[in-house]
Amino acid sequence: MDLRDATLIVLTESTAYPELAALAQSAHDDLAAGSEVSDEVLGDIIAKASEKGVLRAMHGKYSPAACDAILLPILTEVDRTRPVPPRQRPASYVDPLTAPLGTF
Repeated sequence: MDLRDATLIVLTESTAYPELAALAQSAHDDLAAGSEVSDEVLGDIIAKASEKGVLRAMHGKYSPAACDAILLPILTEVDRTRPVPPRQRPASYVDPLTAPLGTF
């Protein structure tokens, strides 16, 4: 399943929640027009679907494999495009690759 189809299914499952439906509709329209959708919008779709109980309803309605097929394209795109913040190392950290010999 591609990202456009996944957003369409979330859209159809969220008709009872206008804010979520509008967000999913906007994402689907952008994807159908060939535009990219930001990771923030896709993340908001998943967050609002979870908040409103849409994800739980989908898990009850569809098989686990079908839910994975629907949600994984959205989650994969969020994971692919969301920037990863740099990790903070402790002040006492010694990099084993650059430490002087005999340190370890």
